[in-house]
Amino acid sequence: MVKYFLGQSVLRSSWDQVFAAFWQRYPNPYSKHVLTEDILHREVTPDQKLLSRRLLTKTNRMPRWAERLFPANVAHSVYILEDSIVDPQNQTMTTFTWNINHARLMVVEERCVYCVNSDNSGWTEIRREAWVSSSLFGVSRAVQEFGLARFKSNVTKTMKGFEYILAKLQGESPSKTLVETAKEAKEKAKETALAATEKAKDLANKAATKQQQQQQQFV
Repeated sequence: MVKYFLGQSVLRSSWDQVFAAFWQRYPNPYSKHVLTEDILHREVTPDQKLLSRRLLTKTNRMPRWAERLFPANVAHSVYILEDSIVDPQNQTMTTFTWNINHARLMVVEERCVYCVNSDNSGWTEIRREAWVSSSLFGVSRAVQEFGLARFKSNVTKTMKGFEYILAKLQGESPSKTLVETAKEAKEKAKETALAATEKAKDLANKAATKQQQQQQQFV
């Protein structure tokens, strides 16, 4: 049995902008699990479509129960092939991705279609499908459930990374990551605490001075 995912997302940028950002997505703060990307093949067909094949290397930390099933020396990186077909005339881009190692544990196949949004021609719609399968005897259902959950989590990171790169390409300030926001909040809290401490010391000194002056008046 295969786990199936169907989803749709919208980027508030034109198809041309999204197409340009697609090739510049990495690195970004949301894609630290993406280690390398290499172009294996690229050609323009007679009907002016761009065909590409890329190899991506990503980290692939297994859950603890899966680590017990595999030797300690098994690579934690996953190699992913990505085929893409770009049709500039019809403003569509279709991508197919699948992992070529760890296939015994799990195979995740994804198909995405990028096209102009039907409600707003200045936006881009992404139609996403995925199939998660496993051939591990006895635990395939658990593996597929885990794979589907991880895939959904990665989709969220992918969209945030896309928005980050689009903002940079368009000269806007990218939205801060949760880590950056937390760091700024921590620094601000430190500054506030330091200012409060200095103010408390100042008030204490003033109070002590006033008390000394009052005592001197009665001497």
